[in-house]
Amino acid sequence: MKKDKEQIEQRNRQLREWACNYHSASFIESDPVQFPHRYVLKQDIEISGLLTAILSFGNRRQILKKADQLDEMMGHAPLRYVLSECWKEDFREGDRRSFYRMLSYAEFRIYFEKLYSVYASGRSLEDVLLEYDGTPMQRLCAFLGVTDRSPQKKLNMFLRWMIRTGSEVDFGIWKKMSPADLLIPLDTHVCRMAYRLGLTDRQTFSLGNARRITGALEEIFPGDPCLGDFALFGYGVSHPDKDGLASDQNFREA
Repeated sequence: MKKDKEQIEQRNRQLREWACNYHSASFIESDPVQFPHRYVLKQDIEISGLLTAILSFGNRRQILKKADQLDEMMGHAPLRYVLSECWKEDFREGDRRSFYRMLSYAEFRIYFEKLYSVYASGRSLEDVLLEYDGTPMQRLCAFLGVTDRSPQKKLNMFLRWMIRTGSEVDFGIWKKMSPADLLIPLDTHVCRMAYRLGLTDRQTFSLGNARRITGALEEIFPGDPCLGDFALFGYGVSHPDKDGLASDQNFREA
């Protein structure tokens, strides 16, 4: 039992070290978060952040390319673009052509419609989400009209950007929601590393597993479990074929 505790503490120290290494401004340049970082105005950050997060699936290089194209389409002025309603011409109803992978122009238009309803009323997205009940994820899912019974990796990544404070990477501009209520953005790298490190006993992309991993990270990063996202994702994407552990077998048993 003593040996198991030592292994777990060693693992936790390793996670804190990885978080420290990857939780820095250098993370921004190769991550989709670089796009909302182009802006200062809260509304611009919200719009760029949400739309970039929606596009954040598939090949990393293609994600960055498409997000950059979208930023150019918006004239590098997200709020002005949303309020101008130019998106009605750029993203027409019924246009089933692919905008990005399986996401059509018509489907992407829906996000502009919802964002327009927010900013045309003079509010921020944070203001609107506070009208809903539940966790940050449940609030955002309710606003977008999507299920909150799946891991919703992209939406949880966006929420991390908006809510986590004291970060060079995340913005922390939403002051009325707590980092303690965030859910880990569950992707391939996070799931793989969490399983290898014994933070979860399964490799499933489910809401239950996202909660399980977040709960384990809460014990390592109290009040800020998604700081662990930098450790798991940062190391996982940088070392896709390695555990990076002094004793792989020991950590698998921990």
